Amino acid sequence: MNFTVAIDGPAAAGKGTISKAVAARFGMKHLDTGLLYRAVGAKTLAEGADPVEAAEALRPEDLDETRLRTSEVAQAASRVATLPEVRAALVAFQRTFAQSDGGAVLDGRDICTVICPAADVKLYVTASAEVRAERRFLELTAKGEAVTRDGVLEDVRARDERDMNRAEAPLLPAADAQIIDTSEMDIDTAVEAAAAVVQAALDAR
Repeated sequence: MNFTVAIDGPAAAGKGTISKAVAARFGMKHLDTGLLYRAVGAKTLAEGADPVEAAEALRPEDLDETRLRTSEVAQAASRVATLPEVRAALVAFQRTFAQSDGGAVLDGRDICTVICPAADVKLYVTASAEVRAERRFLELTAKGEAVTRDGVLEDVRARDERDMNRAEAPLLPAADAQIIDTSEMDIDTAVEAAAAVVQAALDAR
């Protein structure tokens, strides 16, 4: 069975957690496409690599979440994601993954609009900048990072600005995407909302 669930949304809206949970519930493969850009960004930081060359040479072992989940890497990822050549180098990988046997869930910034415009399910997961910044602040401080609430909020807003206003594949809801605002939801409620949409689409096949 080929069945694609595409999930977009800004940083710290909950789309990664929702995507993993939905994939697990329905026995589908999951790809956090943001990790691809984080890995490219990390290479530019650690090795001074050219972003396009880093994207073209990306390997599965480069997608180690433990070293890619830092605020510095997140900002680097947002910068390299503005480069059309980097995005082009990663498109084929994502589209191939989307056709995985048994179904696939992909989350990112342009999955519904660019990578999988014909996805069976399209979701746009969002939340207010303040709520997202608080979530990210708690996540980073739990890892021992020295950050402030104001600093994290500034980073979230700066990333939103870059992601939503870049010339290539800007972050925006697809016209036919279902919007899930998690500002007032706990994660279980958000997962159930997303899963209900997926189940309805599966039932309609």
